[in-house]
Amino acid sequence: MTITIRPLRPDDRSDWQRLWAAYLDFYETTLPDAVYDTTFARLLDPDRPAQNALLAVHDERAVGLVHFIYHHHNWRIEDVCYLQDLYTDPSIRGQGAGRALIEAVYAAADANGTPGVYWLTQDFNTQARHLYDRIGKLTPFIKYQR
Repeated sequence: MTITIRPLRPDDRSDWQRLWAAYLDFYETTLPDAVYDTTFARLLDPDRPAQNALLAVHDERAVGLVHFIYHHHNWRIEDVCYLQDLYTDPSIRGQGAGRALIEAVYAAADANGTPGVYWLTQDFNTQARHLYDRIGKLTPFIKYQR
């Protein structure tokens, strides 16, 4: 399967929203339309270079997405990269799209001088964790939030 990874474009709105909505549905989350509108605008805004998105495309159809954010870190001189959202269409899972998206984030982070890339997932996300265990390093951190 040939997967192409490319930056998000203004004409990708419907594909991007379809994929992100499916991702959010997997995590039993819904967001108001205003969040979709704002996030899509931010991802395309050249004045917000810290917020980024890439699409995985197969046969001219978007089949995956990744969102990533560069931010400062108190333990490093250079910024770090938070891979916030990663999703591939269930019909193509296990065929390299997820790996290609993560590796594209790694490459973008390296080009940005941001070697540290991290992400979170839920413990029940077994299929994705098989990939993550091969391409990343599991840390002992536990997440809390307000």
